[in-house]
Amino acid sequence: MLFGETYVEWLGYMAMATVLVSFLMKSIVKLRIVNGIGALLFIAYGFLLHPISKPIIITNVAILIINVFHVLKKV
Repeated sequence: MLFGETYVEWLGYMAMATVLVSFLMKSIVKLRIVNGIGALLFIAYGFLLHPISKPIIITNVAILIINVFHVLKKV
């Protein structure tokens, strides 16, 4: 625990902050990359919750796939 929060909760906060920061990017490619990192963090968070959170995992897997598709399309 850190400051009364579990490490799993801190992972959730990091995921949330990463997704929020992604919307500050001027470049759409950078936005998708940072947003994809946030989605990965949310996927890990979803698996670490007890019980696991299928809605968080499914939603963020879909977001990650969409981001990867669009980044690869730009390359």
